[in-house]
Amino acid sequence: MCRLFGLTAAPHRTKATFWLLDAPDSLTAQSHRDPDGAGLGYYSGGEARTHKAPIAAYEDRCFAEEAKQEVSATFIAHVRFASTGGLERKNTHPFEQDNRLFAHNGVVEGLDRLEAELGPDRSLVQGDTDSERVFALITREIRANGGDVSAAIASATRWIAAELPLYALNIILISASQLWALRYPETHELYVLERLPGRLRHEGSHGRIRVQSSELAKMKCLVVASERMDDDPGWRLMEPGELLHVDRRSAVHRNLILPDPPRHRMTLADLRPEAAASQHSA
Repeated sequence: MCRLFGLTAAPHRTKATFWLLDAPDSLTAQSHRDPDGAGLGYYSGGEARTHKAPIAAYEDRCFAEEAKQEVSATFIAHVRFASTGGLERKNTHPFEQDNRLFAHNGVVEGLDRLEAELGPDRSLVQGDTDSERVFALITREIRANGGDVSAAIASATRWIAAELPLYALNIILISASQLWALRYPETHELYVLERLPGRLRHEGSHGRIRVQSSELAKMKCLVVASERMDDDPGWRLMEPGELLHVDRRSAVHRNLILPDPPRHRMTLADLRPEAAASQHSA
């Protein structure tokens, strides 16, 4: 299945190199299992920037270079196992709308119904994926809710849960200074780690240092990921239906916005063969 990653150190800026390249289960390591595309999103001068390519992260030199160099208060990354849409850059996560960045893991069907609901906001969509259409619905709701992203995610995903066939809807959305994440329903895992300041250090089997990072030694950060990326005991599995919001001062807000299962819940047997293949576990 696709893998999600989000990080915030707001209001401070940092690098995400450790998590993207060096952690025991980094995004690059995960891309050996999910080779259909990789993308990295961050902010420079308050403007969203992305690097996306329809190849595996471990094969992408530019992904590694940006992972080492870029500094941002928030990051988002995604490695793809395609379910909807061809292997093209336009279908590679993260997607950008209204200077926000978004990535999704799961399958939402009934896209003709979703496009009808979008109406003129269908113009926000450039590619073929269910993910980008879900993002367009959230973006429409953000505009309708006066910029309240949490309220918009709740409104959009409640509509999807009630109206569309749904297998999984795990999402991460970031702005230049804030992060939101949703796990729904319990189909796929989504983990949170609130990392306190301190050097990241991991030992090899004979006590030798395998990897270490001092980038986050002076600040705390919060990481959201599809799987535990290291052996830190602080990783917490999000509850099904839980919306996590980390604001511009790194205050963490949690709200159960989808307590009930999807009305039109799908199983693997209900999915198209290529979609079912994309939802394999690690």
